[in-house]
Amino acid sequence: MLNAAQLLRIDLRLLVLFSTVIEERHVARAAEKLNLTPSAVSHGLNRLRRLMQDPLFLKTPKGVKPTERALALVAPIAEILVRIDNVISTGGPFDPKSAERRFTIGAPDAISTIFMTPLLELLAREAPGIDIRILQLMPQHHGKPTGQVWHSMLAELDAQRLDLVVLPIGPLTPRFAERLLFEEDFVVAMRRGHAFARDPSLKSYLAMRHMLVSAIGDAHGVVDQRLAEKGLSRRVALTVPNFMMALAQVAETDLISTLPRHLVMRHAARFGLVVAPVPLPWRKDPVRVVASKAAMADAGIAWMFEAIARCLGQSVTEAKRQPKVRKGIKRHKSGRVESHSASS
Repeated sequence: MLNAAQLLRIDLRLLVLFSTVIEERHVARAAEKLNLTPSAVSHGLNRLRRLMQDPLFLKTPKGVKPTERALALVAPIAEILVRIDNVISTGGPFDPKSAERRFTIGAPDAISTIFMTPLLELLAREAPGIDIRILQLMPQHHGKPTGQVWHSMLAELDAQRLDLVVLPIGPLTPRFAERLLFEEDFVVAMRRGHAFARDPSLKSYLAMRHMLVSAIGDAHGVVDQRLAEKGLSRRVALTVPNFMMALAQVAETDLISTLPRHLVMRHAARFGLVVAPVPLPWRKDPVRVVASKAAMADAGIAWMFEAIARCLGQSVTEAKRQPKVRKGIKRHKSGRVESHSASS
């Protein structure tokens, strides 16, 4: 049962202030973002501390550090703010035909280039007033397993900097809405007539000049990790910062590249590419669309969640209908490995 007297003590502005400070980790930066003075933010935090009966933020030389209680409040407060924003900003059910909104979607470009065209076509038909922003997500490993790297990016959903993400990621905690879209593995891509297509063996693979996709120019990817485990290595002759550039360079050179299967199959005809199996053990990785359950209270985000699921399903189906480009290439048996990375 609602405690009206208790609720009357809560100023909605305090929740906005809390959300901004937790995002900035700095009182002065939060004040600037909210167009307030630092003293006003400090005063608001003191009121919130009394309400929550917790310090919430502790001073450090570089700003403030949230307490365990503050971290536990992040998701519930974000959900409250999203629900309130949804109530205020929408006078009725979400109607894609008349809506004028912008959604921000985060994804690696290997995935976004699969669903981009179908999504734009869908918006043109069903939601002409909706705009989208695609932010490229690339893992920065820093010694962490790939799965942990992708999980760290879910903080962008909590901070409401992204509405949705599409990532190669495993099952999530209940506070996220997610849907498995397809399973991804890798293939070796090359131009038509390449010598590797006639002999796609591990020995031949190691003798080739390789190209690797790396946002930071690191010439060591998950393939190199797997090879190192076997005491083997390859020559990475070129690194490029994104997958579309990789497709173009493979099409025009003698380089080969180990790339996501659905990306290559989507664009193989356009770039004149053929593929061969990776001559290493490989496991398929699940690709999911994800949003916070708090954000899914917004009918517009819920609609976009379903739209992306439809578009990726359509794109994967179309890719399967592409002409078989592996004819005559011997398949190699595949085992299991831990996970793939955006850098291969």
